Amino acid sequence: MSVVIRLSKMGKRGEGRYRVVVTEKRYRRDGEPIETLGWYEKKEKNKENKEVNKARFDYWLSKGAKPSITVEKILSK
Repeated sequence: MSVVIRLSKMGKRGEGRYRVVVTEKRYRRDGEPIETLGWYEKKEKNKENKEVNKARFDYWLSKGAKPSITVEKILSK
């Protein structure tokens, strides 16, 4: 089983709202996640809100989950 940490889209069309989820790589983007780690909301020009459970994120990394490129960029800020 290949586990990945990625974004799952939510909210209305045109809004930049996402959940940070742990899921199996072959599942659909908005399919059933293994665990929800937090959320991310993109706003106008460099304004963003995010909340991610860092302890659970580190736990999944230790278990071999690989974050997507986008999730890595978001959490490095």
